[in-house]
Amino acid sequence: MSVNQELPVLSHWIGGAEFLSFGDRTAPVFDPARGIETKRVALANASDIEAAVSSAQKAFPAWRDLSITKRQQILFRFRELLNERKSELAQIITAEHGKVVLDALGEITRGQEVVELATGFPHLIKGEYSENVSSGVDVYSTKSALGVVGIISPFNFPAMVPLWFLPIAIAAGNTVVLKPSEKDPTAANWLAELFTEAGLPDGVFNVLHGDKEAVDGLLEHKDVKAISFVGSTPIAQYIYETAARNGKRVQALGGAKNHMLVLPDADLDLTADAAINAGFGSAGERCMAISVIVAVEPVADDLIEKITSRMATLKIGDGRRNCDMGPLVTKQHRDKVASYIEVSIEDGAKVVVDGRGINVDGDENGFWLGPTLIDEVPVTSSVYTDEIFGPVLSVVRVRTYEEGLDLINSSAYGNGTAIFTNDGGAARRFQNEVEVGMVGINVPIPVPVAYYSFGGFKDSIFGSSKAYGLQGFQFFTREKAITSRWLDPSHGGINLGFPQN
Repeated sequence: MSVNQELPVLSHWIGGAEFLSFGDRTAPVFDPARGIETKRVALANASDIEAAVSSAQKAFPAWRDLSITKRQQILFRFRELLNERKSELAQIITAEHGKVVLDALGEITRGQEVVELATGFPHLIKGEYSENVSSGVDVYSTKSALGVVGIISPFNFPAMVPLWFLPIAIAAGNTVVLKPSEKDPTAANWLAELFTEAGLPDGVFNVLHGDKEAVDGLLEHKDVKAISFVGSTPIAQYIYETAARNGKRVQALGGAKNHMLVLPDADLDLTADAAINAGFGSAGERCMAISVIVAVEPVADDLIEKITSRMATLKIGDGRRNCDMGPLVTKQHRDKVASYIEVSIEDGAKVVVDGRGINVDGDENGFWLGPTLIDEVPVTSSVYTDEIFGPVLSVVRVRTYEEGLDLINSSAYGNGTAIFTNDGGAARRFQNEVEVGMVGINVPIPVPVAYYSFGGFKDSIFGSSKAYGLQGFQFFTREKAITSRWLDPSHGGINLGFPQN
């Protein structure tokens, strides 16, 4: 696609500065609340990929050998700059993704948690030491950087997901090439500029924009040692298989279909609030969104009534205004999500609230779809089985706890789940029996804090490593074990002192 000369083109960030692409392929970047193209972004070719990886490879030896104290100081400086200027980043996210500014600020805050974890990295990359394992022999271990690592991040969290990996990878002494989503790419360049301002040496953090060509270039490049990815399950599986085949360490987090199990003793007001927040926040474009309510009868009718009354109060519109929910990221994605509403009708479900054709506080050309609630969804319907990734909340009615648990455990996904109940015994039983990686008890979106790790089970993760936390540092370092023996100086040599036994 040729460059549109009337719109600015976002360049790569390589070697500490903007880097004009060697090619002329670009992709459109939209303001989803207005439905207009605001800029274009460069799409990398083979020369761009080589430039980004070479820049990181060249910067690696000096960065790896820089003292821990100096690396730590740069991370602390970045933390302070991000705190000072996060509102600027939030505006960028809202302009390209569409989520409301408050939600964008929340995304940055969660990413900042990982930055703060990374500032304490000296404690987390320490080795171990065993003295005198044999006569005069000591064994100790060190944790060292891998080299150049690639990060491939999704559109739904253009700041938070890169910050899940980037601070830890850099703290551990690696250099990074980030391939952000081409749908909302500007946040990545903003982060790179901020790291440069914080004192990060040129080439330690590079941003490579692009599509599948850029992804494959990172997966196949001999100098890229590891890949971190978040996205849909089919792509996560492709990333894992391709990168592993090329000898790389891989952490690939995939999609989800998250259930909320509601028991008859649950506080239904709390549950209804949680369902609204977890189902429709960020227009449902979250891998940890609640997309299925599993209602243990007889609670369904009362719960649906409470959810419906709350949905009527939601204000949908431009995220830069005083709204609760913004648009979807692209017209194509909006249309795909909206198509599931018609599918649900064909499959015999009951559409309680239809988000199509709603009144919005924003440009009529925006990519709008309002919150949608569908009852009595058959578990054979694609509305139930597919990761819709939009503001569509399904209700499935079951008779017992056991039936609900079996439904959740039979899902192909195992990312997040929640139970709402006032019964501590039932909650404890659920956390032990459910086959899901992240569990909430009266908490609808159980994304762990930074010093625990993020990741699911089954088709929600490929590879053995979760994101951030202790597992993050383990992923971005490799261990050396050293066995040493030093001769005792008393064995001989010149000694002018009086001889002694």
